[in-house]
Amino acid sequence: MTWDDTSARAALRHLFDTAIRAADPRAILAAHLPQRPRGRVVVVGAGKSASVMAAAVEAAWPDGDLSGLVITRYGHAVPTTRIETVEASHPVPDAAGEATARRILGLMQGLSADDLVLALISGGGSALMALPDGGLTLADKQAVNRALLDSGATIGEMNCVRRHLSAIKGGRLAAAAHPARVVTLAISDVPGDDPTVIASGPTVPDPSSFAEAQAIVARYGVEVPAAVAAHLAAAADETPKPGDPRLARAEFHLIATPQMALEAVAAEARAMGLPPLLLGDSLEGEAGVVGTVLAGIAGSVRRHGHPLPAPCLLLSGGETTVTIRPGTPKGGRGGRNTECLLGLALALGGAERIWALMADTDGIDGSEENAGAIATPDTLARARGMGLDARDALSSHDSYGFFASLGDTIVTGPTLTNVNDLRLVLIA
Repeated sequence: MTWDDTSARAALRHLFDTAIRAADPRAILAAHLPQRPRGRVVVVGAGKSASVMAAAVEAAWPDGDLSGLVITRYGHAVPTTRIETVEASHPVPDAAGEATARRILGLMQGLSADDLVLALISGGGSALMALPDGGLTLADKQAVNRALLDSGATIGEMNCVRRHLSAIKGGRLAAAAHPARVVTLAISDVPGDDPTVIASGPTVPDPSSFAEAQAIVARYGVEVPAAVAAHLAAAADETPKPGDPRLARAEFHLIATPQMALEAVAAEARAMGLPPLLLGDSLEGEAGVVGTVLAGIAGSVRRHGHPLPAPCLLLSGGETTVTIRPGTPKGGRGGRNTECLLGLALALGGAERIWALMADTDGIDGSEENAGAIATPDTLARARGMGLDARDALSSHDSYGFFASLGDTIVTGPTLTNVNDLRLVLIA
């Protein structure tokens, strides 16, 4: 195949769409459903995919006793008839999320050993299902969320703190359902697919401790409200741990993961004549730095034919971080994918015949309407022609503004799934 700007852009977008299709709950969830119980089925859930997962359950089980409540992000609800959907705020929780989390916890009361709790968990559940523990308030949780998002902490570290501020996460939801059977169907959006990290693990035992949460807050210099600091220091009510008898009937099943999506993309790339090099499903680090590293690998392919010759596709997933340091100018608009992409473009310096797409599979990168963006060999030249300073955009975390000005953002709307970030680099 002859690669040019048009064909490369089309190929990258097709491969991104392939990843989303591979993780669509409407196509994959039914095969993972357990047997119907003798008693009731109560469906609960939280995450960006929770509503469409609930719709898939209704389609697979059209008859019988089925009810429940799930919470998803604003704009992510789909029609359901027996399972109620409520929308709430993400990534900073709001009152709708708190009230719905309280209702979900209430549905666990009075269940019997014959009943089944079907928990539908996906990325975003931590912020959406926010139920402050003890004497904490929603305002306390909001302040901590904002500070963690700007701190540079990994998603695993952030969710360790969240678990220890919550009355529903870290296994507390499953513990409240005892003695009912609890079956969790989860879509992973976290590096390593750790069940305790996906939506902060509301239905799985939590091996972490209050002391670990305190250490994370200290490590990143996160300023927390006095009530939060006191709550962490008191360590009065630990999360359920492995071996807790209340979680003996809790099962956890992954129905979609970043690796599954990457493998689907790799297979499609081979069919298109693009041998893939899968670099892993859990790449982490500062977004701009990860972009620089990927540019180095792409440059080696172009110059030396290593680690494989062109044409080829570098393929990776995971979740990078963007650290907002003190003194950073306000007003920057961007997400980790566009920031990583801008780091790659700067490092490549206009190298010929290298195109890249980086996007979040949930359709939202950061706080803007785009899933991500595409970089081309002439990205920097076109930017200079428009008076845009790529380095300034990177340092001020305005990667969205940069790519939007070039017309190179990718806008999908909510995809209703979430298997983390997808990074594609095509070298022709």
